[in-house]
Formats: sequence, structure tokens, C-alpha cells
Amino acid sequence: MTSRYWVVSLPVKDSSSSLWNGLQEQISKHSFDTPVYRFNIPNLRVGTLDSLLALGDDLLKSNSFVEGVSQKIRRQIEELERISGVESNALTVDGVPVDSYLTRFVWDEAKYPTMSPLKEVVDSIQSQVAKIEDDLKVRVAEYNNIRGQLNAINRKQSGSLAVRDLSNLVKPEDVVTSEHLVTLLAVVPKYSQKDWLACYETLTDFVVPRSSKKLFEDNEYALYTVTLFTRVADNFRTNSREKGFQVRDFEHSVEAQETRKQELEKLVQDQESLRTSLLQWCYTSYGEVFSSWMHFCAVRIFAESIMRYGLPPAFLACVLSPAVKSEKKVRSILERLCDSTNSLYWKSEEDAGAAMAGLAGDSETHPYVSFTINLA
Repeated sequence: MTSRYWVVSLPVKDSSSSLWNGLQEQISKHSFDTPVYRFNIPNLRVGTLDSLLALGDDLLKSNSFVEGVSQKIRRQIEELERISGVESNALTVDGVPVDSYLTRFVWDEAKYPTMSPLKEVVDSIQSQVAKIEDDLKVRVAEYNNIRGQLNAINRKQSGSLAVRDLSNLVKPEDVVTSEHLVTLLAVVPKYSQKDWLACYETLTDFVVPRSSKKLFEDNEYALYTVTLFTRVADNFRTNSREKGFQVRDFEHSVEAQETRKQELEKLVQDQESLRTSLLQWCYTSYGEVFSSWMHFCAVRIFAESIMRYGLPPAFLACVLSPAVKSEKKVRSILERLCDSTNSLYWKSEEDAGAAMAGLAGDSETHPYVSFTINLA
């Protein structure tokens, strides 16, 4: 799929059909590999020149906003597809691939009545897209919250012994619990195990001799048990810390383990459900935002053409997708077809810069209206 398109309008001197035929002929002769399509814009309500000039000030900002929301949703789709391991789906608008929707654009009269003032149409597009953006933020925050909880649990289960959950490493038979005795779990640096075995019995009184047993070892630490009298446990913890050994708080409970297991399973199910629903919502919403964006582009090309060529509206709007190597040729063709005397604001590249800045926004400086749409 082509990802970069030019939307341009050329002033019509005789008739749109003859200009269109001339454009197609020149493109096929000098840049045959450049697709060119009519960009069908209905007769929109022009309003006053003041209203057009005021609208021109907002066009660039509004376009950046709508385009930005479409890119946010696209990036979210790509991330969700990557995480889910699903094959990337072609993005569509009501089942039509987005590139085809652009090149075969048809104005939605029911959604955006052509008799409405242009500012109303632009405000309506912005309002609809803003609602979708707000909904996106809420849905992504909900999904990220569940994902964050799962990541925190996974870190506890797969991190070092200093921080990870120990419940799946300790068996009931490893722990002695009675009225007077308690088993503690000590996290010992991997290269200090000899020191631990040599001194743990003397870190405090009333340590059961030879009671320390290694349960697990990772790249940094080893996990040891030690049994001692309950009344000296706090003193043992303090002395262990001074020696560089960490005594982890741990209470073995079958019920607690089962509860944690059920909570983890529920979080996994919730994450999968939210991911699936968010991905489907993104597919649908991207189509809605893209459709709104193309309607905005139609308003933009219409308004800028009126401001550039004057009234009554007489211009040919089209979409082209030249290869990089053909861009200069295509620009040359468009300039030859453009009667610059019809361009009220066109003077020279230097003189036109300041005059057109407020009217055309990010439009390139040419004797015709032109701006670029990036779909990727």
C-alpha cells in the first residue's frame, strides 16, 4: 500500500474535464508510474471572505490534531497486534482499505450536510475526533492498569530472590512452626554462602544447629532456611543485616497461595479480554477518525482553493502518489498546467512565503494548492 499522497487543486480555466484529461495525458507521458485520482469535493457553502480567512487560521491546527489522533490509534493497533502475536490487518473504513477510501473519496452528506457553514463542519469533525481521543485515553488507561498489575506480579515471580515472591519456592516441610520455634528465610549473596554457613549459628543465641538448608539459587542470591527460637528472631534479623544477609518476611499459607493463584488467573483473563476489545475498538475508531480526516482534507482543499484562486469556485482537486524519483517531474507537470495568473496570491517563492503562511499552513509553496498526507 502506498503511504504518501499529494492532495492538490489546480485552477480551472476552461473546464474541469479538459484539465483532468490534460493532467492524465501529461502524467502518462512523463511519469507513467504515478497514480492520479479525482478528489471529488461537493459544492460546499463558501460564506464570507472574512469567515474563510478566520477558518484558514484554524485549518493547520485542526489538521494536526485530527491527523495526530489517527496516528495514535494506528500506533496502538500496531502495539496490540505485536503483543497479541496476531497478523497485522489492513486498516479500513467501513470495510474499504484506507488508501482506496482516499483515492475514491465520496463526501458523506448525511454526516456533514454541505449546506452547513464550513466552520460548523470543521467544529463537528474536531468534536467527534476529540470524543474518540478521550475514549481512547480511558480504554488504554484501563488496559495499562491491568497490564501493570500483571507485570508487577511477574517481576515478583521472576525477579531476584531479594524481591520475588517466595511462595512457590518454599514447601510446607521446609518450615518449622511451633509455640517456641520459627523458621526464617535468609537471602544470601551467591558468593557469600560459605560465610553464611560458617556464621549463621552464632548470629544470636538459641539457633538450632545445622538447621540451615538451601532451597533455591539464582544468578545473584541463594535462599536458605534457618530455625531458631521465636523470641530471638528480631535479634537474628538485625545481626544478619549487619553481615549482609537479608531475612525475608514470609508466612506459608495454602489459602493465601490459592488466593494469589486465582487473582493471577483473573488478571490474565481480564488483560486478554481488554486487549481483544481494545484492538477491535481501535480498528473501528481508526476508520471513523480516518473518514473524519479525509472530510477535513476536503474542506481544507476547498477553503484554500477559494482563498488562492478566488470566487466563484473553479478548481480541479486530485490525489497523486508519485515515487520519490518522479516528484520533480510531477511538480513540473502541475506547474505547467496551472495558469499562475489565476492565482491571486501567487507572486514568487520569496514573496509568497509570508503571504501564504497564514492561509495554507503547511502547504508547500507552489502556484497551486498542495499538501501531503502520510498514511503510515
